[in-house]
Amino acid sequence: MSTLLRVDASIRLEGSVSRALADSAEAAWRAEHPDGIVVRRDLGQHPLSATVWPTLARAQVLGQDAVTEEDRQALAEAQAVAAEVVAEVKNADAILLAIPLYNYGIAQHVKTWIDLLLIDRDLVYGSQPLAGRPAIFALARGGGYGPGTPKHGWDHATPYLERIFGDVFGMTIRTAAAELTLAPVTPGMEELIDASKVSESAAHVEAETHGTTVARELIGRAA
Repeated sequence: MSTLLRVDASIRLEGSVSRALADSAEAAWRAEHPDGIVVRRDLGQHPLSATVWPTLARAQVLGQDAVTEEDRQALAEAQAVAAEVVAEVKNADAILLAIPLYNYGIAQHVKTWIDLLLIDRDLVYGSQPLAGRPAIFALARGGGYGPGTPKHGWDHATPYLERIFGDVFGMTIRTAAAELTLAPVTPGMEELIDASKVSESAAHVEAETHGTTVARELIGRAA
């Protein structure tokens, strides 16, 4: 029995394209693997405290002896949060990340989550338990950022996610990305509505394909 960790980051529930893409990937994964377990972390609805990582980093740099008595409880709480976050990732056979592009990058609550992973030395420098495991990116971008577009290169989220989960953690990444998602609701983007629908439709197909492929891979490994 395999475990899929699904992490959502959209601050929206209704109308979220990244959540919808993740739904497609998860449904396809479940269809192939009905006995599989899905663990959820919703960063958009339940963000981690922005003070957790600085608290841990300060103790790591200065050493436990430098932590004052009044800071010890905050450190203990931060360590408990980090341990839970890292355990979820380490225990997952596959990860499904539903991440929207906010202000040309990832949101603060996503960065906090990733920072807690990066502070765990085993994930980065030790046995690297995530190496070779599959990750599905369900990405939504409000505008167009491909070659030839006015904002080509302005998407700073996707390269960062690929760097961390692909290059640092060694995971095998599959991406389903919808662009121009703000066209239906943004004045001046009306002529891009049809293109946005095409992009979103294709992304759902990719998400379903990735969900199916990852589930079959995990079943094959367990056989």
